[in-house]
Amino acid sequence: MKKYLKEIIILIIQLLFFYILPLFAGPTDTMGLVYILIVSTLFLSIIIGSISNNKVKYFYPIIVSLIFIPTIFIYYNDTALIHSIWYLVISLIGLIIGSLIKRIR
Repeated sequence: MKKYLKEIIILIIQLLFFYILPLFAGPTDTMGLVYILIVSTLFLSIIIGSISNNKVKYFYPIIVSLIFIPTIFIYYNDTALIHSIWYLVISLIGLIIGSLIKRIR
């Protein structure tokens, strides 16, 4: 468990963004919420890519995409299902950027 502490902390922060942040968004805040979620996903993916030494980090984009899916049925509607693909792609891009940063350092 200690071996994966950094990854778990980042995943918990991602969960908070997906599950807590929509509670504070009003009906007119949809685009702002999407923007914040995309930017936070990219930022957290860059962090996990640059600080993690474990190979489990390569599953992060898939996990992010999967943990977003229940929020579709909690906060949004079926049309938001495409967002899970966006978060998969954004997270993958962030992971690649983070891994490149780590390699350069």
